[in-house]
Amino acid sequence: MTPTEGPSPTGSDAGPAPQPGTGAEPVARGRTADEEATAGGGAVEDASGEDVPGGGRRGDTVAAVVRQWQAVHPGLDTGPMEIIGRINRCAALLQQAEDAPLRRAGLSRPEFDLLGALRRTGHELTPGDLARETFSSGAAVTKRLKQLTERGLVERRGDTRDRRVVHLRLTDAGRDLVDAILPVQLAYETAVLSGVDGPEQGELAALLGELLSQLEGRLGVLRA
Repeated sequence: MTPTEGPSPTGSDAGPAPQPGTGAEPVARGRTADEEATAGGGAVEDASGEDVPGGGRRGDTVAAVVRQWQAVHPGLDTGPMEIIGRINRCAALLQQAEDAPLRRAGLSRPEFDLLGALRRTGHELTPGDLARETFSSGAAVTKRLKQLTERGLVERRGDTRDRRVVHLRLTDAGRDLVDAILPVQLAYETAVLSGVDGPEQGELAALLGELLSQLEGRLGVLRA
């Protein structure tokens, strides 16, 4: 799973705070399932597992949030919330759960991402390279590299032509640790996704890949 700064699928970095109106905020308690359904004029699923308005199912908190917003603003198009809210909610839950194999090894997800980048690229990288590879800030990379270097997992080499440039590579211990953890971590992530059928996982990966590609190409324009 490809990490990102902040909403990485797992890891010890604090997850992003739920944003109002994104569908990631907690659902108000004290209302029955029927009340939640009728708040937005829709119906919840029945025992057969029928979908509910908002594209979710009974256990989907975003669907309840969507119904609440539709009750307040009946003419509002909540379509974007139904997608982005669920992505944010999934990311937040995965971050809260953390990664058991990484935690047992004393690593956070962002730290493992740095080690993984050095392992999969197969050559030395600068801190700037690692920031781009892991979608992290330069300050965050510097802090993590200090910790990994102190643990003997990463070693630094100064550039012979420019003393301001630092080259980084895995030590033997760092490479062995990545190779030992990766299969276990992938098995853990497979278990996390076990509720989604194989073909559906492929479809989801393709859709997310398409969305990510578009966002990577347009994000600068959207921020302008």
